[in-house]
Amino acid sequence: MELGIYVVCFISCVSARMNVLFLCADDLRPELPMYNGRYRPSQVHPPIHAPNLEGLASKSMVFKRAYTQQALCSPSRTSLLTGRRPDTTHVYDSNTYFRDSAGNFTTIPQFFKNHGYHSIGAGKIFHPGKASGGNDPASWSETYYDDSQPSNYGSSWEAVPDNLLDSHNALQDTMLADHAVQVIKDITQKAKNGENFFLAVGFHKPHLPFQFPARFLDYYSEDSIHLPPNPQAPDGMPDIAWRSYNELRGYADIARLNASGNPNTTLPDQVVKQLRRAYYSAVSFMDFELGRVLDELETQGLADNTIVSFFGDHGWQLGEHGEWCKQTNFDIATHSPLMIRVPGMTDHGMSTTKLTEFVDLFPTLVEAAGLPTLPTCQVDSSSTHACTEGRSLVPLLQHPNLPSWKTAAFSQYPRVYNNTSAMGYTITTARYRYTEWVTFLSKPHYMPQWDQLHGVELYDHLADPEENHNLALNAAQQGLRSRLRGQLRAGWRAEMTDGHGRPIIG
Repeated sequence: MELGIYVVCFISCVSARMNVLFLCADDLRPELPMYNGRYRPSQVHPPIHAPNLEGLASKSMVFKRAYTQQALCSPSRTSLLTGRRPDTTHVYDSNTYFRDSAGNFTTIPQFFKNHGYHSIGAGKIFHPGKASGGNDPASWSETYYDDSQPSNYGSSWEAVPDNLLDSHNALQDTMLADHAVQVIKDITQKAKNGENFFLAVGFHKPHLPFQFPARFLDYYSEDSIHLPPNPQAPDGMPDIAWRSYNELRGYADIARLNASGNPNTTLPDQVVKQLRRAYYSAVSFMDFELGRVLDELETQGLADNTIVSFFGDHGWQLGEHGEWCKQTNFDIATHSPLMIRVPGMTDHGMSTTKLTEFVDLFPTLVEAAGLPTLPTCQVDSSSTHACTEGRSLVPLLQHPNLPSWKTAAFSQYPRVYNNTSAMGYTITTARYRYTEWVTFLSKPHYMPQWDQLHGVELYDHLADPEENHNLALNAAQQGLRSRLRGQLRAGWRAEMTDGHGRPIIG
């Protein structure tokens, strides 16, 4: 089917609007069964037990190479939810609120609310607190279900005995799933009477502390857990690329180890294995609770008229390179799961290895639901309420190998380096990851100074998928580096054209 004919057909197919179930997990890397091959799980660890995500994937498009715009919760979520990149939202940390710093941008749930949907939010969708003005009240049709709990800095992980868990002592994601299930029951009749809903449910795990019912440890025996195959920093890595994983080192059980967090230092082997086992168990716990929400959607007869999207806000380092947590531009931190189910289109399961970005989700959900198309943002979009710096993924749902697609995904991370504000700008292409760490002019400019370099990285994912060898300074790679430099500095807008300045259709 030709793309133009497909677009007409697609629009007619969604003339009756669909509901949206918007699901996410916190700190989830794509180490899942539907991503087998990327991390070679048979060699590194036992298979992740995630039957509910597997079930969702079997009826979804799985985007195997989806990238966050910044590997930190609030910047990633703000970018995804507004469809704009960090240099537009001006959100690079966990304290800045985009409506205060950049503009009164319309978010995904707010857009659906503005078009007649009942918008409901629960759990961690926006980063809670100051970073979202209290879960961004403008986005929701009713009071937000905020289940935030204070962080426990005693232990980095805890397997809670099952006999201690009941309705009066439930874990956070269990309470969230309980609430979401009740919401679906409550809105079913209205949905069947034609009132559309947008329900966002944000699970907290596998974010630290890795807390879960003890039974989930049974999926991962101690003997099955292996150490990372690459515990050392990449050779030739510039110092600025490193993060000392303060988030993990802040927990009392890890602080007692006196870990410096410096490159080429590691935690004790037994601790590494314990943390990896606990992370996998937390993933399986999150999957279980997510499954309860999906099951209720089926039980209430809403699944055939509800678009379901799922993503992890960014990846997570589990001792690879000796690194932990996120806050880097390593592929393992910026690469994260993304899948979308559109009833009638993805029912038999699909996948694509085309490069996609989290800013693509906003225009995709809008088009899939049959709402008015989002325009591409102008260079200065501070006064434009609704626009996107991504590209709808709907064409990939029909043509997973569509040739006229973007050839790079863009990510970034800020640093203070030698008392200088710097930014690491990254492009990931089909084969390479290229990064330039440059001086960054912050407020009010928000601009890179490309002529002030503090470090360069170049990794060949075909020959070196784990990013162990930085090739940026190799004489033989200078031609490649020059080409990638040009592509990086041309920016995401160049990826929206055909090379002659003409917009790509679809």
